[in-house]
Amino acid sequence: MRKIFSSVMTLVIAVAMVACGGNTNNGNRKAQELSGAGATFPLPFYNVVFEQYGQTNGDQVAYGGIGSGGGVRNLRDKIVDFAGSDAFLTDKEMAEMAPVVHVPTCMGAVVVAYNLDGIKELKLSGKIIADIFAGEIKMWNDERLAALNPDLKLPAESIIPVYRSDGSGTTFVFTDYLTKVSQMWASKYGAGKSVNFPLGQAAKGNPGVAGVIKQTKNTIGYVGSEYAFAQKIPYASVENQRGEFVMPSSATISAAAAGDIPADTRCSITNSDAAGAYPISTFTWMIIYKEQNYSDRTKEQAMATLDLLKYILSDEAQSITSEVHYAPLPAKAKELSITNLKSITYDGAAVLQ
Repeated sequence: MRKIFSSVMTLVIAVAMVACGGNTNNGNRKAQELSGAGATFPLPFYNVVFEQYGQTNGDQVAYGGIGSGGGVRNLRDKIVDFAGSDAFLTDKEMAEMAPVVHVPTCMGAVVVAYNLDGIKELKLSGKIIADIFAGEIKMWNDERLAALNPDLKLPAESIIPVYRSDGSGTTFVFTDYLTKVSQMWASKYGAGKSVNFPLGQAAKGNPGVAGVIKQTKNTIGYVGSEYAFAQKIPYASVENQRGEFVMPSSATISAAAAGDIPADTRCSITNSDAAGAYPISTFTWMIIYKEQNYSDRTKEQAMATLDLLKYILSDEAQSITSEVHYAPLPAKAKELSITNLKSITYDGAAVLQ
C-alpha cells in the first residue's frame, strides 16, 4: 500500500471483520487497503461510511483530511487511490494530469458561523458577507447589519473574519458563491481554493476555523455545517436569490440541486434560484484516475476502489448523510456516477463488467 506521511494524515481505519477471513464478502478477491486524502468538509460522513464499508467488504480505508488542494496534489503525484475535493477540477487542471472521473459522494453546506455574546440568530445577505470578508464592513453594529437584524442589539465591536490557511474546496465553494452575489468580490478577489483575504485570522482545515470561532469573541468564518454543529457554534441564515432567509438542512441543501447536472457531474450549485434553497450548498467529490494501473497498483486495488465508490452511492450509505448533517445525492447524480464508473479501466479493460 502506498503511504502518506502520518504527520499529515488523519487515519480512518475500517477494520475487517474476522468472519471475512481476509476476503471480501463476495469472495471474488482478497481484502485490500485503500488510501485517500483531501477535503475535511465531508470527513464526518466519510468516518461513518468507511467504517461501515470495512465491515461489509473487509477492505481498510485510510483517509487524510489535508484539504482539497492537498488531496488533488497527492492524486496528481499518484500516491493515493482517490482524492477528496469540494471543488471539481477546472479544465486547466484536468489538462495537466491523466484523465480522471469525478464521483459525487454527498451534498453539504458551507455555513457562516459566528461568535457573538447573547446572539443565537443572525440574518446575512450575500453582499454583506462579501463586504465583511473584504473589510468594507468592519463593525458588528454597522447600519447595514442592523437593518437586516432590527430586533438584535449588535455590539460596537470590530469584526474578526476567519478563513482557511490551506488550499481548500470549502474556500472555493464560499468564494464561488461570493463572486455570484458581489461584483466587487468577483473583480477584486474571485473564486479559488486559495484566495488572498485582505484581513482576519487564518486557520487550517474546517476543524481549525471552527475552533478559532468557538474560542474567539466577535469572529465570523465559513465552515462545513457539521463542524459548526459539533462545536455548538451559531451560524447565520443566508438570503437566497428569492429573498428567503434560509438555514442549512437536508431539505434546503437538496433544494439547491434542483437544476440540471452535467454528465461528468462537475457543477456548482451555489446561489441556486430554487425555492427554499440554501445558497451556499455544494456537492463534494471523490476523484479517481480513469486508468487504474499506475504506481504498481493491482487490479484488485482497482476493483476495491470501485467497490468503495459503489457503496458510497448506495441507498444504504446515502441514508447516513442526513444523520451527520449532510444531504443525500439526487437520483440523477447517482445514475450519472454509475455510468461514469463503467468507463474506469485497468490496462485498458473495463473494471466493471
